[in-house]
Amino acid sequence: MTERTALLERTPAAPAPAVSLTGLVRGLVRTARPRQWVKNVLVVAAPAAAGQLFARNALTQLALVFALFTACASAVYLINDARDAAADRAHPVKRHRPVAAGQVPVPVAYAVGGALALLAPTAAAWFCSPAVAALLTAYVGMQLAYCVSLKHVLVVDLVVVTTGFLMRAMIGGLALGIPLSRWFLITTGFGALFMVSAKRYSEAVQMAGKAGATRALLTEYTTGYLRFVWQLAAGVSVLGYCLWALEEGGVPSTGVLPWRQLSMIAFILAILRYAVFADRGTAGEPEDVVLRDRALALIGLVWLAMYGLAVANW
Repeated sequence: MTERTALLERTPAAPAPAVSLTGLVRGLVRTARPRQWVKNVLVVAAPAAAGQLFARNALTQLALVFALFTACASAVYLINDARDAAADRAHPVKRHRPVAAGQVPVPVAYAVGGALALLAPTAAAWFCSPAVAALLTAYVGMQLAYCVSLKHVLVVDLVVVTTGFLMRAMIGGLALGIPLSRWFLITTGFGALFMVSAKRYSEAVQMAGKAGATRALLTEYTTGYLRFVWQLAAGVSVLGYCLWALEEGGVPSTGVLPWRQLSMIAFILAILRYAVFADRGTAGEPEDVVLRDRALALIGLVWLAMYGLAVANW
């Protein structure tokens, strides 16, 4: 046994396997979080709310904006994972991320992330408008500041994540030159805050008593405070939506039914249904909550149909 041990000690360690190009590309795509790209569908929100979704060249422009916003979000993920690679290697789950696992070298993650962060706003200024380019630049700057320090600041972390959702909802309107309604901004902003704070509340409930098992800032929030935030946000988003639905804007509806007013029922039901999961502490990623619950998905489809009929004045 001693001779065998001595032989093993004299045997040089095998070099780390080289990263193949295919593996590198797969690692970069995984680091860009494809599952999170569904959030960028919010770029159609403002044009859909204004009834301009199928206007001339609208879909082409929105597809471009979707791609540019996805590039910016991917840049943030790449830079964030490169920055946190050392810490992620000590985490039981995050150590499997491509950068932490060595599938994507840290310099490559920084380089690709930096290139996307520069190219996307530049392309927006060239193919879209200066306003779109400015919003994308602000998004990247804000998210990078969040990764570095703002995620450790109470309340500010909630505001930054919420603002990211609001920017997604705004950018489609900016790309098509559509004025953004005050009710649209209020409903979207507080609706996003509702989902973000509900997710934080769920994390806090699930990880209670498990020190170090989740983001450190959660230990500084109380579940009572987070519950207050998501309940406040839910109430304001419902109020904003109802005020929009009840306001005719001086132009009476000529549709078969008062779809604007009727859509309030589906919207309120959706908020109340989502609040069930928030109250239980099981409201994780918004897309997962909606896809997991058939009733919520059905309510969402009914609301979407009513809202579409209201905008089309059918």
